[in-house]
Amino acid sequence: MDNAELRRQLTNMLTERQAHMIFEDAVADFPESHINTRLPNCPYTFWHLLEHLRICQRDILEYIQSDHYTWPNFPDDLWPDQAAATDQDGWNRTIEQFLADRQQLVNIINDPDVDLFAPLPNSGAYRHSIVREIAIIATHNSYHIGELAIMRSVMGLWP
Repeated sequence: MDNAELRRQLTNMLTERQAHMIFEDAVADFPESHINTRLPNCPYTFWHLLEHLRICQRDILEYIQSDHYTWPNFPDDLWPDQAAATDQDGWNRTIEQFLADRQQLVNIINDPDVDLFAPLPNSGAYRHSIVREIAIIATHNSYHIGELAIMRSVMGLWP
């Protein structure tokens, strides 16, 4: 596989409908009245799940970009407080930030000066690469986007 094709495939993992729903479809026309709804036996709301997606993707972006990355405490640093709530503006901000961070990852992937296989400065002996980190966040995103879609189905929240 040549570098251009690899970059295209990694970008598609983050942005295209392939074997999973894309983020934009999962959040489209979401009813404001259910942003803070918590399903029975579920410790988080729709917005908590959305914010978790944003936080984790941002964490990967920082891991790739930062020379002085600080590891988050799992799970506390990767989820909003269970008592936290938001409004439509907060919901929209989460979506906008998620999309902006995803675009930054796409820009990194498609920068011909970026070595996708080089060990990241913060990975130490693990020698993590951008390819690895994109695969991780793409699978994480698709998992939780699917979860969001199922939660919407359970609650009858599709238009």
